[in-house]
Amino acid sequence: MKIMDLICHRIPERSFFIRGHQFPVCSRCTGFYIGLCLYIMYAFYFFVDYNMLLLTLATLLIVPMVIDGTTQLLTDRLSNNTLRFITGLCGGLGFCIFIKAIKYFIYIM
Repeated sequence: MKIMDLICHRIPERSFFIRGHQFPVCSRCTGFYIGLCLYIMYAFYFFVDYNMLLLTLATLLIVPMVIDGTTQLLTDRLSNNTLRFITGLCGGLGFCIFIKAIKYFIYIM
């Protein structure tokens, strides 16, 4: 078992390929990790006011990924890699906002 198998299923039909080489993670995880990195870079350079509105936005960003993944798992519905990537990107942004907001609220208390 490879280390990458522990963090993603890497199913070829659900992964991106460049010049015949499969990405180390699936398209949803690719979007998720890019979303995480983008928000970390944004928060590093710009002040972010963590409040309930932002937490609500973070939750709403996570919901499409959860719905897409859950409906794919529990039904016969098949998603495409573009939709997986977009929902993963939104989910990564939302997750990172949520985690940084929790850290912020713990820090100020």
